[in-house]
This record gives sequence, C-alpha cells and structure tokens, in this order.
Amino acid sequence: MATIVERYNVPKQHFWLHGPRTGRPVEYDADTGLWSVYGYPELQEVLGDPATFSSDTMRVMPKGQLPDDEEISLAGFITQIDPPEHGKLRKLVSSAFTRKVIADLEPRIAALTRELLDAARERDRFELVTDLAYPLPVIVIAELLGVPTGDRALFKYWADALFQRDAKLSLKETPEERGVDVQTVMAAWRDMFAYLADHAAERRRQPRADLLTKLVEAEVDGERLPDDQVVNFAMVLLLAGHITTTMLLGNTVLCLDAFPEQQERVRADRTTIPAVIEESLRYLTPFAGLVRATMREAELGGVTIPADCLVMCWLATANRDARQFPDPDVFDPGRDPNPHLGFGRGIHFCLGAPLARLEGRVALDILLDRFPALRTDPDDPVDFIPTPTMTGVRRLPLLL
Repeated sequence: MATIVERYNVPKQHFWLHGPRTGRPVEYDADTGLWSVYGYPELQEVLGDPATFSSDTMRVMPKGQLPDDEEISLAGFITQIDPPEHGKLRKLVSSAFTRKVIADLEPRIAALTRELLDAARERDRFELVTDLAYPLPVIVIAELLGVPTGDRALFKYWADALFQRDAKLSLKETPEERGVDVQTVMAAWRDMFAYLADHAAERRRQPRADLLTKLVEAEVDGERLPDDQVVNFAMVLLLAGHITTTMLLGNTVLCLDAFPEQQERVRADRTTIPAVIEESLRYLTPFAGLVRATMREAELGGVTIPADCLVMCWLATANRDARQFPDPDVFDPGRDPNPHLGFGRGIHFCLGAPLARLEGRVALDILLDRFPALRTDPDDPVDFIPTPTMTGVRRLPLLL
C-alpha cells in the first residue's frame, strides 16, 4: 500500500488507502460531532435499516450549516428521501434503467468511446479523464435526459464546484471555517437548477422521447410532480449519472497500471473485465462515504448512537474490512464472491449501477484494444480529487 500511496501521491484525507485502520468499527469524533461507521457488517446494518438510519440528513444539520430555505429546495432530491416517498419517486425512472434499455445502449457507448479516442489520438496526447472518462458518461446521461451534450463543459463546472473540495464535513465548524467557498457552491447550484428548469418548462410545452419528459409527465398518487421536484430529480440523475462512472473508469485504469500482472491477465482474457471492474469498485471506492441521520437511539458495533445524530458511513473502509475481504489491500479480481458496497446497499442502491458497469466494461475493452499498455506518465503525475468522501482522479495522463 505504501508503494501506491507514494507512487500516486494519494491525499492524506483518503485515509483508507494509507494502511489498515486500528480503531473500533463505530466511533464518535468529538472534533466534528459526527459518528463514523467503518466496519462492513455494521455498515450493512445501517444501509439496510432506513427506518433507524434516515437519508433525510438536513433535519439534524445546525442552522449555520445550511443555506436559507429560499435559496435551495431539496424536494425531489431522491438521495435525501426516505420511504414511502422514496419508493414512489424511484419507480418513476426505473423504466429508464431496465436491463433491456441499458443493454440497447451498448452500441452507442462503443461508438462514442471510439470517437473520443480517435479525437484524442489526433491531439497526440491522452489524458484519460478529459479525453474519455468524463465525456463518455456525461454524453450518455445527457442524451438519456434530453439535454444538449454540447453543454458538458457547463456540467463539469457545476460538478466541480459542488463536489471537488477538500473540506471535510463537520458540525462544529461553519462551511466558511472549513474553507468552503459557499458563494461559489450556491452559484453553481442556482445556475444548474435554472438550466434544468428551463429545459423542464420546454418539455411541458413540447414533450419529447426523453427522460426529462417522463419526469415532467409523471404522476405520484394521481398528481404531477411540482416543478422543483422535477428539476431536483433531474439534477441528481445528471450528476450521479456521470460522476461515478468517471471515477470508476479512472480508478480501474489506475489499478491496472499499479498491478501490471492483472493488466496482462485481463488482456489475455477479456471475459474477466467485469470482475476487474468489481474489484476496482471495492479497492478504490468512488463514493467513499455517505451520511445518514439516526431517527432513534441505535445500538451498533458495541456502542450506542443517540437519536438525531449524523452518521458518516465509510463505504471505502467497509470495502477493506478483513472480516469480509481476506487480504483487503490486495487488488484481486478473482475474489468470489465480491460483495463490495461500491454502489451502496439497500433501498438507495445506485439506480445507475448497470449503466456504469456497462460503460466501464465497454470502454475498458476498447482501451485495451487501442493501447498496447495502459501506463501512467511518470513525468506528468496523477492528480486525485481532493474531496474526502470521493476516491477518484481528476487527471490521469497515459503514455501513448
């Protein structure tokens, strides 16, 4: 592990990559006011019990941590919603992510991958994130939603403003004290909301065969969704629909660079690509942490967590729990089974997981065809996303 940390200059905040933890599976952090869950069985319990560990975390956040209600609405933000409303909203888009719908996207994903790689070759250099890992999934999800793929530079600007910062969550410090540029974050949120609101309004006037039209026309309990719910739902789909896959692609290539013997094996047997992707999700978990709020007092991992507390769920450390994964710091695509938590677990299991897996499989297969060796450039270092709860690269130059 030390070799990987040193070779790629892994940020200190990605503590799970800097060696095994020695603490308890559930701990309270007095400095931040948060409870943290690190263990695999404990995290399974949290994610499987939404009645105790709620996704509606805003209700327990201190006033100084939140923007004014007039500035932001989380209505329809499905990642913040509990049952039964969560199930109703999730059903609205489940038809867009069926096995057949996803499978039918494979030719388009392959064509896009080849086009992007052709364009990069003409520039005589290749940086994986800019040239492929970002544009591929964002084009696919933009086409599904029905928003212009040519606006993807805007989407990246908004995503970077909302996610790519190194400040950790704390209940004891204000966002400003943690170094968060609140004005930049809020400006990005407002601009993205306005952009999608305009497109939603246009769909009400002129429906199309796209996912945004489905949201505009959808009914829950016999009523159409309010405008802010439509827009927030679309925002989640656009952001989550590309960020995870961007990190997954970068992380998988990084693993194959770090472990060349595994790269040789997958080159020799392409049927192992899905297993390589699953192990990448475990080894370098894209969304390393997520937050829950206790609805009542809970016994977990030998400790008692009071009601109305924020709980940081460290998927990345759970995916390295030796109680579940023997030799957790070894990148081993041959793990069977490999029940990692890279896409979450329970009712909030990633809706787009089948699409992300397909994009990863198709893109990696074509990359292996195009590149005799997937190797990082020692003269152009890898650059990790600084966000403590995200594991991924924002720059990954490869040698042609």
